[in-house]
Amino acid sequence: MDSKLRFIDPHVHMTSRTTDDYEAMAAAGVVAVIEPSFWLGQPRTQVGSFQDYFSSLVGWEPFRASQFGIKHYCTIGLNSKEANNEPLAEAVMDLLPLYLNKENVVAIGEIGYDDQTPAEDKYFRAQLELAREYGMSVQVHTPHRDKKSGTIRSMEVCLEHGLDPADVVIDHNNEETVKEVLDRGFWAAFTIYPKTKMGNERMVEVIRKYGSERIIVDSSADWGVSDPLAVPKTASLMLKRGIDAAEVHRSCYQNALEAFGKNSTMKEADWLEAKGVDQRLLFNDNSVLRGQSPRIDSEEIT
Repeated sequence: MDSKLRFIDPHVHMTSRTTDDYEAMAAAGVVAVIEPSFWLGQPRTQVGSFQDYFSSLVGWEPFRASQFGIKHYCTIGLNSKEANNEPLAEAVMDLLPLYLNKENVVAIGEIGYDDQTPAEDKYFRAQLELAREYGMSVQVHTPHRDKKSGTIRSMEVCLEHGLDPADVVIDHNNEETVKEVLDRGFWAAFTIYPKTKMGNERMVEVIRKYGSERIIVDSSADWGVSDPLAVPKTASLMLKRGIDAAEVHRSCYQNALEAFGKNSTMKEADWLEAKGVDQRLLFNDNSVLRGQSPRIDSEEIT
């Protein structure tokens, strides 16, 4: 892989990953990540659990990422699976405005459909209205079942609510959905999983067929079998298969920066002009170290 290439993983659930993952991602050229709010594997039963989770996405997790030289952003929202608990969903909707203006929040997400229930539709639409009110971009989770019709429905609802397709990232695409998403002017993101969803071999062929305009590669690495190095690995395979380096850069870095930086404070200077890592720093008296000598990139850091 070209050592000069940098990568952004715009959909990775680092709360579920280890410090080893951060180290490996940084070594592979990942300079920034976006962590969407998502389902933790079992339903949350109290609004306080959402509040603590959102607080970690704007507090502890950005600090933890910084200790390995990676800039951390997030998207905040009520995910589709938990939208079906309507009393809890109402409480979460009241909570969301407290977080949407936080410094590292780049969009409302990931929101959308799971089983395409009336409750999911209700809270998807409510959060699209929040996006309009706050002038924010949106990250859409498309359903894993009935993928094509669910993706089309997601885009149509966004348009019904007056959102500009250039402000909406449609994620979890595949070969069935990509043309429709691109034709309608939305960003088309692809989740690269080792065994399911999109594999990196298939992703190479998508880029070969459609080019890289408005196409975004991400890992969606989480608590399940997944790969936080999916973006750099896919980029490497693209280069090996003859995809031009400019296309690789666009789909694995530049498009994510443009899509999520348009309506947020996310900018390239956040990592290009960063002071460097100082693992002597603490967050609420906590360190990522367990007895190791701290990494200090510059003795000028205090």
